[in-house]
Amino acid sequence: MEKTLLQDFAAIVGKRYALGDLESLAVYGYDSTPELESIPGAVLLPGSSEEVVAIMRLCHEAGVSVTPRGSGTNLSGGSISANSGVVIQTSRLNSIVEIDEENLTATVEPGVITSALHRVVEERGLFYPPDPGSMNISTMGGNVAENSGGLRGLKYGVTADYVMGLETVLADGELLKTGGKVVKDVAGYSLNPLLVSSEGTLGLFTGITVKLIPKPQAKVTMLAHFPALQDAALAVSAIIAAKVIPATLEFLDKVTIKCVEEYAHVGLPLDVDAVLLIEVDGHPVVVAEEAAAVAEICKRHRCSFFQTAKDADEALKLATARRTALSALARLRPTTILEDATVPRSCIAPMLGVIQEAAKKYNVTIGTFGHAGDGNLHPTCLTDERDKDEISRAHAAFSEIFDAAISMGGTITGEHGVGLAKKRYLPRLVGESGIKIMRGIKNAFDPKGILNPGKVF
Repeated sequence: MEKTLLQDFAAIVGKRYALGDLESLAVYGYDSTPELESIPGAVLLPGSSEEVVAIMRLCHEAGVSVTPRGSGTNLSGGSISANSGVVIQTSRLNSIVEIDEENLTATVEPGVITSALHRVVEERGLFYPPDPGSMNISTMGGNVAENSGGLRGLKYGVTADYVMGLETVLADGELLKTGGKVVKDVAGYSLNPLLVSSEGTLGLFTGITVKLIPKPQAKVTMLAHFPALQDAALAVSAIIAAKVIPATLEFLDKVTIKCVEEYAHVGLPLDVDAVLLIEVDGHPVVVAEEAAAVAEICKRHRCSFFQTAKDADEALKLATARRTALSALARLRPTTILEDATVPRSCIAPMLGVIQEAAKKYNVTIGTFGHAGDGNLHPTCLTDERDKDEISRAHAAFSEIFDAAISMGGTITGEHGVGLAKKRYLPRLVGESGIKIMRGIKNAFDPKGILNPGKVF
């Protein structure tokens, strides 16, 4: 990047927070997406909304591209600068501005770590449900940009279901405020849902107001063992069909179970094809009834062993087994390609069959885990990007998996976003008319195309 431009940025954020040396920039040249790397031209760490506005005005005038970045846990290449532009890193924008107990809202800056918000609101007897797997490091801004889900998505929904208001800096530096604390607001176009999941292509968030709910009074955590994969999948469908909506209904296959147990030593069985992690929460009487119903349904579907956590420590241990799945799998091979094909819940069993067949057909190792209760599966290919033939086979397998998901009425991503990694698949899902509409929206917000270019399209 030109020295004079970097000096102009330093004048806004301070020299310490305007990074231009190669060693510093290299750290921001990748995120959690394999095979992708691109060194930015500069990295800026603003400390206020006003500094973000000033940066965007300067970038708009100079025609410099901007990529927003939180903790870099993105799994679709969304937080990588695709053309050596500026990365705006939000770690200094990390204040929990307000917890409003009268209106049941929290207002935060984008750099707040998700689990930090959880802790603060739960201390007050309140609850912010979205809990992405990376919640101990992911930021609220990234969660909103990608519309993150999590283990509790089945019952409580995803990030979009909780965003009430946004403060967004647009491409030209104009500050846009949408929504707020009101429960009902139908004035004009609904811009909040449009900005949520926009992957940094429409604006940079500097303020986020989310809805809170009362913390559930009780919770029961259960683990069910299944000798056959299909029985576990059918049990998931049966639980939902019985009108029981668990807070968590998670799935791990044999490959994942083995990796997690070797990694975390939580006592998972190694002689079964699948386990289901199930949590029900709410009023104590209802929780007891639902836990009993879940146990009965699992046993009816040939569950070989059913375990109920005896206390909070054991419940945490079981939940940790699911949350460590990606880390455990990643230990086996140099490259881990984690995807999130999503199908209607009734299609989980056939979708698992497709994943197994694709792995066999292309001779690759795929471990599958995920949010079975909402149809969001995470087939994870363990490979080595230095082996070009194996990588090619892995991508061929995923191409078939995505085509199958689409044919079942599903989607190519349930929570990771499109970014750089999946834009080749998007036209298959939304068609030419869908791409045309999305490009029109992008052009209306960002006519110069400087916000996170190369992503989505």
